[in-house]
Amino acid sequence: MAETGNLGLPLLAPSQAQKHVTVNEALARLDGLTQMRLMSVATVAPPAPVDGAAWAVPLGATGDWAGQDGRIAIASNGGWVFADPAEGWRGWVVDEAREVRHDGAGWAGVPGPAIRSATFDHAVASGAASVTTEVIPQNAMVFAVTGRVASALTGTLTSWTLGVAGAEDRYGSGIGLAQGSWLVGVTGQPVTYYADTPLVLTATGGDFAAGTVRLVLHYFKPEPPEI
Repeated sequence: MAETGNLGLPLLAPSQAQKHVTVNEALARLDGLTQMRLMSVATVAPPAPVDGAAWAVPLGATGDWAGQDGRIAIASNGGWVFADPAEGWRGWVVDEAREVRHDGAGWAGVPGPAIRSATFDHAVASGAASVTTEVIPQNAMVFAVTGRVASALTGTLTSWTLGVAGAEDRYGSGIGLAQGSWLVGVTGQPVTYYADTPLVLTATGGDFAAGTVRLVLHYFKPEPPEI
């Protein structure tokens, strides 16, 4: 059967009977390969097919996947259709929560971007200081921390500072309490953290009672290459 050049979608033949079978198979492949989510790249025994779910077939696959090593299995109409990945194709591996890229021989991990930002909301605890659950990750070189008060900070304080233990105002001081108040905490030089490090919000002139601050870490974090 003739197929398209890139995705291998089956093409209709002139005067073909049962055209819907060919069209439906093409749509099933397209549905599984577009914005590709691979349920796993290591499962050898086919699971019960759930229409639309795609799996990377590893070496030694059994059952309905026997002889399909290296291909992508897409569940369709209670069975499986298969497609051949090409070098450069990317997908998200659901059971490992990571991105992969096909290198022409198999699926390899894709390193994340080195320059990153991480956004999180921090509910302020009552007291003189409030420490975030989220942390600056180990070996991260931080350029800045920015933020905005998402819900007004209440208590006896008049302002607050943002930093880390031992440098409580590194990323800002004299910050407002009202909703919408903002901060841009840029350091003169990037600071590298060699262990996971929480941020510390410190009340000035009193204590915190409640409120929420949305914070963004802006940092560089190198990653080793995949093997």
